[in-house]
Amino acid sequence: SLATVLAAQPAEAQAVPDSLPPGVTAAMVTEGAALFKGPGTCFACHGQDAKGVPNLGADLTDSEWTHSTNGTYDKIVEIINKGAQGSSGAVMPPKGGSSITDQQVKAVAAYVWTLSRRK
Repeated sequence: SLATVLAAQPAEAQAVPDSLPPGVTAAMVTEGAALFKGPGTCFACHGQDAKGVPNLGADLTDSEWTHSTNGTYDKIVEIINKGAQGSSGAVMPPKGGSSITDQQVKAVAAYVWTLSRRK
């Protein structure tokens, strides 16, 4: 069960919401967090805490979605894959300019999806 998996995870991963989008697992969220803070390079613009870096990357922990009015998992995957231009003029290239795989994009998206839904 999800509770069993989360009990074995670090405290940060335990903040995963009770329900996840279809096809998303707690393991994907944990992998996504590691990718976000490492080889995915997301932290460079969004910060290690995902609260954003002024004039670079948006705060991913609040309920405001710059490029998506609903913040759905599928839309987050799409934005990561295609890239985006921020209101400050900063550009996020596809996959954040990293060489992460499509499966890793889905893991990062799973983590990002949980950020604004933590309890």
